[in-house]
Amino acid sequence: MDNSTARTVGFKPGERNVFFHILTACNLSCKHCYINPEQHGTTTVSKGTLEKWLKLFVDPEKETNIIFLGGEPTMHPDLPFGIRAAKKLGYRSVTVDTNGFLFHDFLDKVTPEELDFLSFSLDGPTAEVNDPIRGEGVFGICTENLKKAVASGFNVSLIFTVSRRNIKYLHMMPPLLAEWGVKRFFIQVIGIRGKTAQDKEEASWQLTPEEWLEIVPGAAAAASSFGIEVIFPKVFLEKDEVFECAGRVAENFFIFPNGRVYSCPLCEDYPVNMNRIENGCLVKNIGLTEENFFSLDIPEGCVLNKLLQPDNLQYNSNGRPLYRISCCLLKQEMKKS
Repeated sequence: MDNSTARTVGFKPGERNVFFHILTACNLSCKHCYINPEQHGTTTVSKGTLEKWLKLFVDPEKETNIIFLGGEPTMHPDLPFGIRAAKKLGYRSVTVDTNGFLFHDFLDKVTPEELDFLSFSLDGPTAEVNDPIRGEGVFGICTENLKKAVASGFNVSLIFTVSRRNIKYLHMMPPLLAEWGVKRFFIQVIGIRGKTAQDKEEASWQLTPEEWLEIVPGAAAAASSFGIEVIFPKVFLEKDEVFECAGRVAENFFIFPNGRVYSCPLCEDYPVNMNRIENGCLVKNIGLTEENFFSLDIPEGCVLNKLLQPDNLQYNSNGRPLYRISCCLLKQEMKKS
């Protein structure tokens, strides 16, 4: 499992990232969507609440990054207001993750100076690969709007969620990204949460270590050779690597419209959120929450992966794990030197 060409981005004490789901509604029905309305709510954060919650999570003593998500965040008419409010409050960077439809004339409502990155989701190099996963006609609309965003001067990134259905096409993405003017490429691993946790067929899309390591680092290196910054999850630890949990040293807040605030995305299908927003304040939940698991050390690596996604693991005849799973928030990075 040699990923020596990639640099592992270790967790930094005090590192803060806010993933703000401003609504859960979406115009698409992607087969691997992680949104769980029963757990995350079905409401849209109001304009007033949007500003209050942004103030709640900014820390003038620390650098905080914010990512606006949904559902589809551009369906929220007040997203441009939220972006400007975040900048004014002093968030270090502001990113929007979109499916590419860019509702409410989004590109006309925000300037490139107000947004650090506009990140498009696409799961294939052609409509034939992408659209069975994300929806009919999505490839054409997403790529058209991506090109418009680049032409308008926005820093554009692209998110590709790898599964068994599309991994053999991943190698086709780097030259396309270079042609389109994409500056940053996120390769994501499909997780067993949301729809994939509820559908046995979708769960079978998850990759083996051999599949991931045979293809993903090479595709990342190819994209990097075009001058594109590439970020992808570590997933599998080397034998001599120490397991680290972001919940122990970093601050990650996954905020949902119903006020739940998680620290680990693997937990989002369950009411075990460590915090909640109540009466405008961040309140710590009591009882069994995700925090109780962060300090546990097991041979498999991530204890939450062991509990929630046990099919990811394999064991030898002595019952020892054949490999260890890293924290899902541990990333690797490739940049052209």
